[in-house]
Amino acid sequence: MLFPIGDDNGAIRRPAWVSLILIAANVAVFVFLQGCGTNEAFTYGYSVIPYEIITGTDLTEPQTIRAGAESAVIPQAPGPVPIFFTLLSAMFMHGGLGHIGGNLLYLWIFGDNVEHRFGALPFLIFYLVSGIAATGAQILLDPTSVVPNLGASGAISGVLGAYLILFPRNKVHALFFYSVVSVPAVLAIGLWILMQLISGWGALANESAAGGIAYGAHIGGFGAGVVLALVMRFLIREEPRDPFARHPSYARSRRIW
Repeated sequence: MLFPIGDDNGAIRRPAWVSLILIAANVAVFVFLQGCGTNEAFTYGYSVIPYEIITGTDLTEPQTIRAGAESAVIPQAPGPVPIFFTLLSAMFMHGGLGHIGGNLLYLWIFGDNVEHRFGALPFLIFYLVSGIAATGAQILLDPTSVVPNLGASGAISGVLGAYLILFPRNKVHALFFYSVVSVPAVLAIGLWILMQLISGWGALANESAAGGIAYGAHIGGFGAGVVLALVMRFLIREEPRDPFARHPSYARSRRIW
């Protein structure tokens, strides 16, 4: 399996500020609000619970779920008011160091290209909408679920979908066994979404196969990213000006945005 570690950024000459801010926000939430995973009250309270979103009610007592002869108790905690705010808060939360590390690596690799193509504010809107669409897809799979969902994976899957549409031939550097290879984005990302589809299908057939991974959110976010990228590519014909670039008429001034 290919594991991306970088891409061809030869044409990029400036930082992708929104991507960097999103990375910093995810780290800040994980460290200061989730306590690196030790603050369970915040994690359970501000994660997305499909049942809460569908009914508009905040579950605060532990819930028992059953699968065949087995059962498990899912902790709950008070969430925000209104509870629908979890659709945003859960996008900046993670289940552990491996979870946040993998997600932010993908955002670091693929986010800057997409951000520069769309512009800062459109990219931020794109990112948030992709994340909400991803959560919606996961909720549709099981609207009565009381299992918490959290992570930036859905939004970042949207970034991958947009990258595939905008830069299909861009080189992606990836680990393949013990070697580093460079392959077209269409191959690297294509293999990734294929694995999500296969794993997601397996998870639907066997609930225990999911392993805690929200494949529905990955697939939903990716699909939203593809659709939004096609629309935004039509609406935004050229790469927008850098809001931090020097103004052509005033060499010593800066446009701050």
